[in-house]
Amino acid sequence: MTLMLKIFKAGMLPALAMALMLSLACGRSEAAGKALVVYFSWSGNTEALAQEIQAQTGADIFRIETATPYPENYNATVDQGRAELRENARPALKQAKVENLAEYDTVFIGAPNWWSSIPMPVATFLEANDLSGKTVAQFVTHGGGGVANCDRDLQRLCPGAKYTEVLSVGGSSARGAKEEVTEWLAAIGFAK
Repeated sequence: MTLMLKIFKAGMLPALAMALMLSLACGRSEAAGKALVVYFSWSGNTEALAQEIQAQTGADIFRIETATPYPENYNATVDQGRAELRENARPALKQAKVENLAEYDTVFIGAPNWWSSIPMPVATFLEANDLSGKTVAQFVTHGGGGVANCDRDLQRLCPGAKYTEVLSVGGSSARGAKEEVTEWLAAIGFAK
């Protein structure tokens, strides 16, 4: 007797069909749950990566924005970012808290590597939102410095979270990183 006939005779076909329909409807692993992409971007590179992650996962998206925008001039922004890091500053944000954060199981957090760390607006965001018990999937854009201390610094501000492998993409490659995002999502168990 074939396996399908045995399943049918045992009355398990409806249960098997329901399990198949549920797995197709979910589109990703059950462990991933509802997701949110949070990002800070000055040049648009990290934003492009955040939008690609959002497109591939169907996650909600939240942009970290400072109350006072950074200068448009690159060198002025670099100087301000360095000063904020040295002072361990916490720049004010337009909106610091995610009101419905409890709804999310996975939080993707993206930022550029500024002076081998996360930009201080990201620190402001992390201190305003408790990510304990959530899965944090960090992504970093950079101009050649890789992840540097970005992962360590983020983890220090989010005790109690679970962390995945970090996605690191050169800033100039961020707008064309679809395959890298797809591979990373599969590696961390969040593939569609």
